[in-house]
Formats: sequence, C-alpha cells, structure tokens
Amino acid sequence: MKRQSDVLNNRSNTVDTLTDLSILHLLQVHDSAFPIGSYTHSYGMETYIQRDLIRTKEQLIQFCKAYLMQNLVYGDAIIIQESFHAAVSKDETRLKKLDELCGAMKLAKESRDASVNVGKQFIRTVAPLVENPFIEQWKGKIEREEVKGHYAVLYGIYCEAFGINVYHAIMTFMYASISGLVQNAVRSVPFGQTTGVQAIHELLAYVEQAAKKVIDLTIDDLANNALGIELASMKHEFLFSRLFIS
Repeated sequence: MKRQSDVLNNRSNTVDTLTDLSILHLLQVHDSAFPIGSYTHSYGMETYIQRDLIRTKEQLIQFCKAYLMQNLVYGDAIIIQESFHAAVSKDETRLKKLDELCGAMKLAKESRDASVNVGKQFIRTVAPLVENPFIEQWKGKIEREEVKGHYAVLYGIYCEAFGINVYHAIMTFMYASISGLVQNAVRSVPFGQTTGVQAIHELLAYVEQAAKKVIDLTIDDLANNALGIELASMKHEFLFSRLFIS
C-alpha cells in the first residue's frame, strides 16, 4: 500500500527548472559517444527481430512502448527515483537495498549483467568529472564488491549529486533508453534513418507520460511486467548470429 508521506516525498523536487549546466550534463551522459556501453545492448529486442516480430515501424513502436510502460516504469525508473531520494540523505543502507532489488527484479541473467556492466562503466566514467565524495564512496564499494553497482541506482546518485531534479532525471533516462532501442533497430532490421527518427518522434509523448506516471509510484509498485521481453533476453544467447550483447 502506498503511504501518503512517500508519495509526497516522491513528488518533491520533481519539476524544478533545470539550469543550463544541468541540461548539458544530461546531454553528455546520454550521448551515444559517452562510453558506458548502453548502445551495445538490445534488451531482448534482437530476439524479436530475428523471429520476424519487428519488421515495421509500427511493430518497433509497439515493442518500445511495452519496454517503456511495462519494464522501465515499474522497474528502473522507480529505482532511480528511490535512489535519488536516498542519496539526498546519504542513506547507504537504503541504497544497498535498492541495488539488491534492482538485480532481483530482473529475471534474465542477461538483463542483470547488462545493468551491472553499464553501471560499473558509468561510475568509472563520471567519477573523474565531479568532485563528489559520495560518488567516490560508491565507486569504492563497487570495486570492493560490497554492492553490484546497478546502473539505475548509480544514475539516481549521480543526478542528485549534480542537482538534477528527479523528474527530468527519469524522463531523460527513459528517452535515452528508447532512443537506444530505436537506433539499434535501425542497424539490425535494418530501417532507414528516417524511419528511426519518425519512431522516436511518435514515442516522445509516451516518454513524457511514463515519466509523469513514475512520480506517483513508490517502491511498493516495483514489479516486472515485461515477461516477454525477459524471455527474449534469456533466449538471446541461442540466436544464430548476434549484433548485440543482450
């Protein structure tokens, strides 16, 4: 059951105006050239493509909507939100628990490995960019294997450290995730770049809708409703040929 105080806390600091520098920080970490490896993962989509389930723009959009609304909204986005608020109070116990939950909700080993691999590379890349003792502390915990280092948890910590409000943190995370899927589909179906641009444009409203939905959710809403995508991730290693890691 949702607690009223939890919902109110989640709604705080969600729509503050971003500074120009905060916007630039977000643009940098979500750029395809930012070396964290997120664009090497298809998160089960390649299995759908090789089974001829994604051949049109409409099918691609349908997959991305499912990934957005059934996977991210009730999974990583809630973890980001909770990690952000835990980072405000430097609640290490809470953050460790969230790191465990982030792994537990990902049923496929491929999903868990992708989350940890991207997370580790993310913190190694951002740590030198900011003098923040808490980020350095979590980098050390990962190196000592005290925590796994899931991407969503580290992204929440990073955004709090840079003064990025949690709503925009979630929205840009979701946009980058969907954009990555579309760009991978452009390469592997293959689609033309125009089709990719059109697909992302049609998905923008859903990204905004999803981000607004998350703000009213709490850790009690954490769930894995994208079983088809998880199964596709599990089957990925058995594909005849693969362009992506997961």
